[in-house]
Amino acid sequence: MAGKKVVAIIGALDTKSEEFRFLKEQIESHGVGTLVIDVGVLTDPPFTPDIPASEVVKAAGEDLSALRKAADRGQSVAAMCRGIAAVAEKLYKEGRFNGIISMGGGAGTTVGTAAMRVLPTGVPKVMVSTLASGNVQTYVDIKDITMMPAITDIAGINRLSRQIIANAAGAIAGMVKVELPPDTTQKPVIGATMFGVTTPCVTNCKQLLEAKGYEVIVFHAAGAGGRTLEDLTQGGLFQGVLDITTHELMDELVGGIRTAGPDRLQAAGKTGTPQLVTPGAIDMVNFGPRETVPAKFEGRRFYPHNPKTTLMRSTKEENIALGKIIAEKLNSAKGPTTFVLPRLGFSMIDREGQPFYDPAADAAFFESLKKHLDDKIRVVEVDAHINDPAFAERAVALLLEMIK
Repeated sequence: MAGKKVVAIIGALDTKSEEFRFLKEQIESHGVGTLVIDVGVLTDPPFTPDIPASEVVKAAGEDLSALRKAADRGQSVAAMCRGIAAVAEKLYKEGRFNGIISMGGGAGTTVGTAAMRVLPTGVPKVMVSTLASGNVQTYVDIKDITMMPAITDIAGINRLSRQIIANAAGAIAGMVKVELPPDTTQKPVIGATMFGVTTPCVTNCKQLLEAKGYEVIVFHAAGAGGRTLEDLTQGGLFQGVLDITTHELMDELVGGIRTAGPDRLQAAGKTGTPQLVTPGAIDMVNFGPRETVPAKFEGRRFYPHNPKTTLMRSTKEENIALGKIIAEKLNSAKGPTTFVLPRLGFSMIDREGQPFYDPAADAAFFESLKKHLDDKIRVVEVDAHINDPAFAERAVALLLEMIK
């Protein structure tokens, strides 16, 4: 993608041509080229796009005339989402654009971000949306999408929208012009997982690994963080995975709000990436404010982590179930895998004298894990708490042993 930078513009030109024409002009005023992709279904646009809607629909295995005849908004949006994802991925791989931008309400945001989510991390992505001030998890997921509030509806150029669109054009133009110097260090990269209650452990591990010449990228294991780690591991970014904090699996099992989905703890195994796994923070299930905890959990042991987060202690039975789940995931690993158990507790509040300290529940997890774990998986017990420096030292030594 040498030479002039190009921004892909995704828009429904049949109904919002004025807005997208203005966006195109503003981007080009910054010396950046544009590649306009039409995702409108209703009628032909008033100006010719670089990629017509018919091509996008065809990529979804549909026919534009058939969609127009059906006049089903839901069907059309679904088709455009499939098509734009395929088209955007293909065009980017061909070197046709350097960044991507779109504008819209509900349907426009759904289609625009469908294209953005298939692009690699680091590719500039701007979504000007009427939904940007709400919960945007569905649209952003685990990608680096910049959501920009549209303030007004995308319904013509007025004194407010004119400035917002101009700002968005300046933002994406500036993003694609950024030139980072090449990374000449070529350090091997480790992916690690951390939560507030395992921070001392991961901080110590990070310092030890950096002293050995590694770059450590830490992910906040709050759902999206775990999914991001899995995605980047699948993409081959890491030479090793230090999965200290696996509690997202407990949330998935019990029904907490910090789940990373059922595929958590699988990418390293599938790719053969060396992985070191610990039961960091599995002593807890995460919920929002206390009043949001489901009634079925009344009578359980709770801890107010902060006004927005309520933690619930996992039970012996839940730990037994999770032990089996983690064992089955690790058994399928194609590469070197080590499970390390901190015998004196799994989190800041699972330590003697702390509110979630429950040696019997922790032991139940470990016994279940060992019962279902294949002999090929190495298991190491450390007579320390997960946040003790001695545990971090042992974990790092074991991970480096697998990598080397």
